[in-house]
Amino acid sequence: MAKGESNAQIAQVLERIADHLEVQNANPFRVRAYREGAETIRNTKKSVASFIHKDQTDKLDDLPNIGSGITAIIGEYISSGKSALLDELEATNTPENLFSNVPGIGRELAGRISDQLHIKTLPELEESAHNGELATVEGFGAKRIDGVKTALAGILNRSARMGQKARTSDSAVPKQGDRPNIELLLDIDADYRKKAEAGKLPKIAPKRFNPKNETWLSILNTKRDNWKFTVMFSNTAQAHKLEKTNDWVVIYFEKDDYEQQHTVVTETKGTLKGKRVVRGREGENQTYYNTGVAKA
Repeated sequence: MAKGESNAQIAQVLERIADHLEVQNANPFRVRAYREGAETIRNTKKSVASFIHKDQTDKLDDLPNIGSGITAIIGEYISSGKSALLDELEATNTPENLFSNVPGIGRELAGRISDQLHIKTLPELEESAHNGELATVEGFGAKRIDGVKTALAGILNRSARMGQKARTSDSAVPKQGDRPNIELLLDIDADYRKKAEAGKLPKIAPKRFNPKNETWLSILNTKRDNWKFTVMFSNTAQAHKLEKTNDWVVIYFEKDDYEQQHTVVTETKGTLKGKRVVRGREGENQTYYNTGVAKA
């Protein structure tokens, strides 16, 4: 394999593009696309570079979260060893500029991080905050590092939250009958958790909150009622903090030009305490359980 052609290196290029776009307050859909594309590439077992060399870009397009735009960037990178878009962004946004936009990190500290840790992306910075590397940089005590962790969790999740807000604006929200119903979502949730517990699903090693690079996150891809679903346990800072990574299940769903996500959790209070519910659809949850639709 030629230098720079590993999946991890390709994913890093996409992450660096996402970081720079984030700093520039680019369209959240665009930022999110690059982040999700990077995650897909990093956890793909086959060599992505080989798809380019063999002129099999259709196989690359078939991967989740990889569209024609990202395929073109990957093709350019594999063919020339660089990305014109990344070069353009980095001309104005150095790692020092990038890191100095994180609350608690000024220009001086950002320079120390870049010089000492040789990292270039926000996900790498987040990883260094969690694995102890950032603590080796002068000026980073426990309190400052905790602040950086909190800030980065917000920054790296912002594009997804903004994207969901935009997708669920008045012009984007489908009628209730045009989105997966509660029964279907809870059935998929139950199927995912059962298969994950039995070890019947493929697993990936998520980049975030995984300093040991452990392969633990089970993934389910399925199609039902003309919807395409991707399901996984929540890998967010809050889920880890509350030890809910084996309870909170995130269900991404899409059809045509509409996409959204819901999180299914075990209710901890009220009349539905102990039952699996879909966050944000409380009334439908109540109706589902009160009318006897739920399976015995």
